[in-house]
Amino acid sequence: MKIDFNKNKDGLVPAIIQDAITKNVLMLGYMNQEAYDKTLTTKKVTFYSRSKNRLWTKGEESGNILNLIEIKIDCDNDTLLVKVNTEGPTCHKGSDTCWGENNSQLFGFLSELEDIIKSRKENQHNESSYVASLFRKGINKIAQKVGEEAVEVVIEAKDNDDSLFLEESADLLFHYLILLQAKGYAINDVVKVLKNRH
Repeated sequence: MKIDFNKNKDGLVPAIIQDAITKNVLMLGYMNQEAYDKTLTTKKVTFYSRSKNRLWTKGEESGNILNLIEIKIDCDNDTLLVKVNTEGPTCHKGSDTCWGENNSQLFGFLSELEDIIKSRKENQHNESSYVASLFRKGINKIAQKVGEEAVEVVIEAKDNDDSLFLEESADLLFHYLILLQAKGYAINDVVKVLKNRH
């Protein structure tokens, strides 16, 4: 990897720190050649601190270490993407990220859908909501709907109509997310089980 440390007069390149699992950006630091080399050697992310004017290994005082997983370089050879596993919060103010965000696993639209389902669960009095009506009917009805949708997916899998198969798959996934919420869980809980099995 050919890093252009000489592009800036100070010999530093930005190092974007990203959680290797959640893919969330945790912080931004700077590395010079020495900090980069030490990071590779120790597998602990080390920066060049502009305020301290010295090398600084993240967590050397707090214990909140960034364990190196991988480093990539951008197309201009002057910015690093550093993928890490964290030990403790990343920000010196105690938050998971330097933007005050939680470093939780997100699944794009599925996470948004989970939030909507959770909202419907908390507002079951909403008469116009199909999801709220399922929560009012209780766990047996929700579980029954998951079973019905699973059978329909199996039936469509044996047919040649891909569009119907995908429609029924979406129905199954949707009702399964409702069932998870009814049981007090989220998709992240299922992902943890799968990771443990892996």
